[in-house]
Amino acid sequence: MSWMLARIVAAVLAMAAGAVVGLVLGAPAHLPIIGTLLGAALGVALLVLIDGVRAQRLLRWLRGAQQGEAPRNAGFWGEIGYRIERSLRLRERSLEEEQTRLAQFLSAIEASPNGVLMLDEHDQIDWCNTVAADHFGLDPLRDRRQRVTNLVRAPAFVACLQSGPYDETLDIPNPRGRGTLSIVLRRYGAGMKLVLSQDITERERAESMRRDFVANVSHEIRTPLTVLSGFIETLSNLPLTEVERKRVLSLMRQQADRMQTLVGDLLTLAQLEGSPRPAADRWVVVDRLFRQVEADARALSAGRHSLKVGEAGGVQLAGNEAELLSALANLVNNAVRYTPEGGSVSVSWVRRADGAGEIEVRDTGIGIAREHLPRLTERFYRVDGSRSRDTGGTGLGLSIVKHVVQRHGGELDIHSEPGQGSRFRLVFPAARVRVAEPAQALGA
Repeated sequence: MSWMLARIVAAVLAMAAGAVVGLVLGAPAHLPIIGTLLGAALGVALLVLIDGVRAQRLLRWLRGAQQGEAPRNAGFWGEIGYRIERSLRLRERSLEEEQTRLAQFLSAIEASPNGVLMLDEHDQIDWCNTVAADHFGLDPLRDRRQRVTNLVRAPAFVACLQSGPYDETLDIPNPRGRGTLSIVLRRYGAGMKLVLSQDITERERAESMRRDFVANVSHEIRTPLTVLSGFIETLSNLPLTEVERKRVLSLMRQQADRMQTLVGDLLTLAQLEGSPRPAADRWVVVDRLFRQVEADARALSAGRHSLKVGEAGGVQLAGNEAELLSALANLVNNAVRYTPEGGSVSVSWVRRADGAGEIEVRDTGIGIAREHLPRLTERFYRVDGSRSRDTGGTGLGLSIVKHVVQRHGGELDIHSEPGQGSRFRLVFPAARVRVAEPAQALGA
């Protein structure tokens, strides 16, 4: 109420001052009363005029952009201007804070690995993050305010969008033709909808690989078990000669060895996948690996092949010796198994110009067609299943090789042509290769 009292006091003072001036000016004309009234009226009018000018300045500021300060008038209009300016600044600050929170919220959604698509009550796109744009083949800016059913025409998605069910997962083919999308639709606000999408292609692929893996393991184990069961029944029910009994026991031993090899390879894969990477400060002498592999290969070949194992010249590899030996032995044993009698198998070390190194296993065997090369390292993948089993393979050897070389920071390179033999190279980075001093080589 202080501003009202001030206004009343100002009006009374203006009226009194005007009346005094009017009285003084009207006295010579013998019109003191009229002069007093006119003076009082002029005093009030002057006060109103000053108020009008101040109000006009405030209105001009309000009609503008309110960038600067409000007019700093004294009294009533100054108080109003200050109050209005403070309210505007508080609202602007609150709006900026809300916009900052909204930007942070949208940034968080943008960083989400899942797609987020916001639709209004007419199924028009309000906003979407880049992941959703990639999933549905949209442009986040160009397609805004477009009906989503005009852009995403998957029948299952359109039907679910129009009639539900909501809050249930829907799997549809990726509109871009790559894999599968998992979609959940949820209602929010006044008839608006939220579409959450996730690319489950890799998950489905992993699940398919898991199913195939279980099926393959079951098949691989069932076959020798069936053979063993049959032979056990034969031994139990039929009178066999000594020669027949020995032959049956030999076949049973082969099947038992086959199962043991399969279980061993499975355990090796499990250990490779579940253990940390080999340390880079434990050095393995390559020549020692070569000698061990050579002995095993000559025993497996039994003189049927020309076997040549080179020298590495004191080179050492940083890593796990057992893993490296397993990988190299798998490659050499495969080369011996798939190379006809009279063919050749060679193992060599090559130092690259960039300091990296590679172990090369080359054979003159049957070779592999180009279309099979990308899948050779898949578990249980066989170019010729019957031939692989005849040679004693489990279908896991190259998968083990790939895991070992990747755990050592390298890569497996395969080159082969039917009838021209095969070449497998284990390539190791320069950081894991060194040439040992003579003392180190002897002590290793």
